[in-house]
Amino acid sequence: MSILPNYSGARISGCWTLRSDGRGAGEGSLDRLLPSVSAGLSPRKRTTSQCKSEPPLLRTSKRTIYTAGRPPWYNEHGTQSKEAFVIGLCGGSASGKTTVARKIIEALDVPWVVLLSMDSFYKVLTTEQQSRAASNDYNFDHPDAFDFDLLTHTLRKLKQGKSVKIPVYDFTTHGRQKEWKTVYGASVIIFEGIMAFADKDLLQLLDMKIFVDTDSDIRLVRRLRRDICERGRDIEGVIKQYNKFVKPAFEQYIEPTMRLADIVVPRGGGNMVAIDLIVQHVHSQLEERELSVRAALASAHQAQPLPQTLSVLESTPQVRGMHTIIRNRETSRDEFIFYSKRLMRLLIERALSFLPSQLHVVQTPQGEDYEGRTFHGKGITGVSILRAGETMEPALRAVCKDVRIGKILIQTNQDTGEPEVQLHYLRLPKDISEDHVILMDCTVSTGAAAMMAVRVLLDHDVQEDKILLVSLLMAEMGVHSVAYAFPQVKIITTAVDKKVNELFHITPGIGNFGDRYFGTDAPPDWSDDDMDEPSY
Repeated sequence: MSILPNYSGARISGCWTLRSDGRGAGEGSLDRLLPSVSAGLSPRKRTTSQCKSEPPLLRTSKRTIYTAGRPPWYNEHGTQSKEAFVIGLCGGSASGKTTVARKIIEALDVPWVVLLSMDSFYKVLTTEQQSRAASNDYNFDHPDAFDFDLLTHTLRKLKQGKSVKIPVYDFTTHGRQKEWKTVYGASVIIFEGIMAFADKDLLQLLDMKIFVDTDSDIRLVRRLRRDICERGRDIEGVIKQYNKFVKPAFEQYIEPTMRLADIVVPRGGGNMVAIDLIVQHVHSQLEERELSVRAALASAHQAQPLPQTLSVLESTPQVRGMHTIIRNRETSRDEFIFYSKRLMRLLIERALSFLPSQLHVVQTPQGEDYEGRTFHGKGITGVSILRAGETMEPALRAVCKDVRIGKILIQTNQDTGEPEVQLHYLRLPKDISEDHVILMDCTVSTGAAAMMAVRVLLDHDVQEDKILLVSLLMAEMGVHSVAYAFPQVKIITTAVDKKVNELFHITPGIGNFGDRYFGTDAPPDWSDDDMDEPSY
């Protein structure tokens, strides 16, 4: 990997160092971890590795970055179209790694970035180790302090775009909190930590390795300012700790990994020359990996017969009449809502008929046996794709007593046409994996949003054959896309239109269902798959 191969290994005006081969000398001779030291380092003073109350987003001067990630793009075959680009960020304590990460994020100007810190992966301490930590005798800066197995497994899944649980480490109790944080992969993953390059398996997952090389005097000044001003410590104690623990650890464990870096960034976040070069390279890598999901879906499965997994409500005069009313652009909002609700009720009743059932004998008031049927399964959960899918929840609740409801917010990027999932608004029952799930969306045109919603459910261990996708109106393209990608998902709708236009709107269609139902004005470039942005 190289940005400017002809500058390989050279330091340009004291600003940055680049290695064109992407590997440092001696990497092959590394054991899994670097050699250990016996010196004990004082514990870090932060209370938790991640703050649960903070929303998973980062606001820059240009845009909002969603740091909880999103499921990966999937192509027309239901497989992942690209992996995330992973940047490893290493450097000594107070070297400015976080500042460099934020500068990179802001300059990249991409909507989905995951920030993964090594601080989340400290091992849970034993009683004896907790006692040592309380007296500042436990070495938190030793490689053995980190759970590299869990860290490698987590980063590998994130790179693949799969959902993971990130531990939240509590530095007060020196243990992991009960609730872990759910995170997805993203366009870019930035992994930072003092031991980011200390594990060979981790190194294989990094597409770019950056070492933040900050002068030791500057790092000491930063520690002095932080520990005195923020932690109430005296200057002598800070200097003593630095000389006895921090500096030796840097020299033995951290500094030697600089040779593994593709880019060395002196002066940290203030080095905009190096940051600009990093951003340029990441942009070029992302462009190579781009795949327009909707364009791929539009060209796939043309002239194919409708799949057997599709069930279309019988087009009786009543159903046809209701479609006539809700498709009419002159229909008032009140009538649109009324007849949409009637169709939803019929649609949900039809969907429930596909749930598994078993023979059940009951005794009638007349004392006679009646051989009937009863639901054969653990439970039923309805999941609505916001916002239009939420309008189907009352119909489900009306016919399915005590049904549980989950929600997924899916949004179409107005510039690229790609679906995006804002996981900050993902609400699913914890044990949804054992349920049959009725996935609700009012219209499906290309199927891109529906496919991503199915992937979210699969990533939460819902079985594919237990998912029922219900929609008032679908385009043939969307039916084929979902059925081809997920052949065990049952698809139920009241009607299928043959075409989508160049803007991927269903034709003849129904218009923007959410806008017509809620009485909001549609944007000029509305789409059947478009969803509202949340209000913060």
